[in-house]
Amino acid sequence: MLWPTFFSVIVFITLLFFGTWQIKRLFWKEVLIDRYISQSQSNPIRNPQDIKNSQIEEFKSIVVEGSFLHKNEIYITGKTFEGNAGFQVITPFKMIDNSVILINRGWVSEGYRDPLKRAFSLVSGKTTIKGIIRYPQVKGYFVPENDGKNGFWFSVIPIQIFNFLKFDQSKIIKKYYIDALRKEGKLTLPIGVTGNPNLRNQHLSYAVTWYGLALALMFVYCSYHSSVGRLNFRKKNSNE
Repeated sequence: MLWPTFFSVIVFITLLFFGTWQIKRLFWKEVLIDRYISQSQSNPIRNPQDIKNSQIEEFKSIVVEGSFLHKNEIYITGKTFEGNAGFQVITPFKMIDNSVILINRGWVSEGYRDPLKRAFSLVSGKTTIKGIIRYPQVKGYFVPENDGKNGFWFSVIPIQIFNFLKFDQSKIIKKYYIDALRKEGKLTLPIGVTGNPNLRNQHLSYAVTWYGLALALMFVYCSYHSSVGRLNFRKKNSNE
């Protein structure tokens, strides 16, 4: 039983490792949610120069004035809203100081990806946007690379988007982008974020699952060895 025991020990340690990792993720996610709430409800940034020259904490509330450059909008694929597949509309926004930042305007369905089908959403002229600051997304291991030439975007990485759109590097803001807040009342396209944290926090249940599997493995291992007489904890008789 050497090799079965060896592999059982390895699997047991691995299960404990994953359970502990999920506990660490749980603490990290709780801190992230608290930071989202505190930053998004704080006094908003209003000065474009503060956005351009400062290291702003993610999820900070912000209000910007300027105009959308709709002809340069791109679409992040694979996004859902209430179970419906669609895209997020990312549009460059020229602020009053002529610097340009990306705005995640929100979600649209496949049928409204074409801006000609939602002309009502193409706000023209000077407008005011309320939102929250977001850092460039980090591409996940299983997420494909952005492919602007073929129109496939999977992650909001401002420098890649601006380079593809050939914007003047001296005018762009690449450290951040903005998630536009959804307006109160009737939903309008694109559908922006609510401003409330909607971050999945299932790490405790995941941790319980991993630890439960570890305990189950231990139980099965001990039960088997006990059934064949390898685990015997009774005291030996003095006459034996």
